[in-house]
Amino acid sequence: MRIYLPATLLELTPAADGTLAPLAPRRAHTVTRELRELFPDDDDEGLEYAAQLAAADDSLERLRADPSAPRLRLVLTAEVPDGVVARVDDDEAAASAVDLTASVGWAAVACGHVDEPDARPDVAAALIGAPAAVERLDERDLLWYDASELSVIPR
Repeated sequence: MRIYLPATLLELTPAADGTLAPLAPRRAHTVTRELRELFPDDDDEGLEYAAQLAAADDSLERLRADPSAPRLRLVLTAEVPDGVVARVDDDEAAASAVDLTASVGWAAVACGHVDEPDARPDVAAALIGAPAAVERLDERDLLWYDASELSVIPR
């Protein structure tokens, strides 16, 4: 199953031994039955993009929780077994929301999507609730990085 994990750039920082910690369980996003029902005319690519955008929104929450993280949204795309993803029973959650119930190793990560560095002011403003900044972020495309390039993402 392909999932989209909201993250921060701090999660790409290696430990002293040079390794990256596995990605801890968290709310993630994927193409769910509910998302398909919400957008019945969209193809798989469009539905995956919608799930990725929902994960980008959730990455703002992760940034809000960690003021030391660089102020750029990050979404990691990973392939995980169906058994490590649980359905979310919350009417307030996005239609694409699922709960990741186990840690994910970096070998499962296919790529990352991150804001370009000049988005920092909008991310910072969105974190304090500026609606215009949120709208500008919604209009921005995230830059794509292959898993082998995650360590060189500008911060």
